[in-house]
Amino acid sequence: MSSTHPPVVLSIAGHDPSGGAGIQADIEAITAQGCIATTVITCLTVQDTENIKRLVPLDPELVADQARTLLADIPVQAFKIGLLGNTAIADVVANLLADQPRIPVVLDPVLAAGGGAELAGRSLLEQIRTKLLPRTTVATPNSEEARRLTEEQSLEACAREILSYGCQGVLITGGHESERDVVNRLYRPGRNPVSRNWPRLPGSYHGSGCTLAASLAALLARGVPLEQAVAEAQAYTWNTLSHSYSPGRGQSIPCRFFKSENKGGSCKPPESPLP
Repeated sequence: MSSTHPPVVLSIAGHDPSGGAGIQADIEAITAQGCIATTVITCLTVQDTENIKRLVPLDPELVADQARTLLADIPVQAFKIGLLGNTAIADVVANLLADQPRIPVVLDPVLAAGGGAELAGRSLLEQIRTKLLPRTTVATPNSEEARRLTEEQSLEACAREILSYGCQGVLITGGHESERDVVNRLYRPGRNPVSRNWPRLPGSYHGSGCTLAASLAALLARGVPLEQAVAEAQAYTWNTLSHSYSPGRGQSIPCRFFKSENKGGSCKPPESPLP
């Protein structure tokens, strides 16, 4: 067996049984970018494409054991952090990152479900600010999450505040803003912001933030420079949304393997064989 293999990304996130977001979304996005996905589950959820009905954080020691067992066996080239669940799990993740300071970290601060369910209280917000952001390469909040994290209103002020905690970059996505296009802005210390505009697509999507963060982590794991990785992850994510499908009654789900449509595959349901 060859000793060479694609880069490995470790996703630390919650389980979404609908497959739209969380661990399953991360696995798909990481795989689509040519990397191997390993995973640590932080929370179980009862949810569908409309909203989260119940959130069950796992025992923090179980989260730690999952991570320690994987890292003792498999070297990883990037971390992707998603839903945490509570402050005890945030502490576990912060300690894990402290032990691996050279590995890039993409933090998707999941603060609310797409259907509106709250997923982070004040104490967890403070843990994210003080314990995770200082160890983050790129944070990827949407505009609403950026405002909750900082209690600022302008996105420029939000970015300055987030960067002040020590992360190397913050990509604030604009899907919740009123601009005609979706404008995503990358901020880094001492540099001008880099904005990219994307045509606004109709409807709403379940797992778009997970898709963006996981694909970005995979690109960083492959050694793609940060600004290029951010641009490529946005393009990939927009394409997954433009090829989205709606298996349930709620939000559409990104088609993270849209490229396979050119090879005979599809995220769309097959035509019924019945007349």
